[in-house]
Amino acid sequence: MSTTLRMGDRGPDVKQLQLALKGKGFNPGEPDGDFGVATEQALIGFQKSRNLLADGVAGPRTQEALELAADSTLPDATTGMSVQIAAQMCPGAPLANIKTHLPVVLQSLADGQLHDRPMVLMAIATIRVETAGFLPISEGQSRFNTSPSGQPFDLYDFRSDLGNHGKGDGERFKGRGFIQLTGRSNYQEFGPKLKPALDLEAHPELANAAQVAADLLTLFLGSKERQIKQALLRQDYAEARRLVNGGHHGVNDFTQAFKTGDALMP
Repeated sequence: MSTTLRMGDRGPDVKQLQLALKGKGFNPGEPDGDFGVATEQALIGFQKSRNLLADGVAGPRTQEALELAADSTLPDATTGMSVQIAAQMCPGAPLANIKTHLPVVLQSLADGQLHDRPMVLMAIATIRVETAGFLPISEGQSRFNTSPSGQPFDLYDFRSDLGNHGKGDGERFKGRGFIQLTGRSNYQEFGPKLKPALDLEAHPELANAAQVAADLLTLFLGSKERQIKQALLRQDYAEARRLVNGGHHGVNDFTQAFKTGDALMP
């Protein structure tokens, strides 16, 4: 079967898709090999029932769920992201940093099966906002994390939503890396998921190592992949940003970066 089927497609593959949907209890109407509105609606219903991205497009993951394909691997879009495109998405970032770190980020996305076009664009747009210079960095002090006369990052010290529970936790578990991993609970959660696993709770500074930072970016985005893609499908860039940041910090820069990459990337 074709890698992807969508509205407007015609032929025996579409008829096979329609029959599979009907067999799963989602009626696309007459199985005539014409991918129209009824087929799209049935497909979206099926996707929702399986907790898949409900985009009305029969890609590898949907086809596998319908038992029409044995391989759910998404198309690899990393080859379409170049240093030149990343530089336009991240204006102001030193070109040397992009040349050094972009291959590491793209390879991590590929290794983590997060290499399809929306997530590649999401990763680079996130780096644009979180680090600006396209290199792993530590969070700087600001009025959001440090009180006027307090110790650095003291406003994070007792943030139970971050898993912090005492003096010094704020600075110890401040944001780091390409994704600005923040809070004891995130260091605890994602350290063991790295390959090889790392004790980031004991050694939080390791989150700024380039490979570790790239892998943390991949893991964090992957943990929210479906929600992010659903937001991007609606062009709700503020929601896509919120899923990563917890708020809307940098949403304008994120949106600009994503749209720039979307226009330039094949």
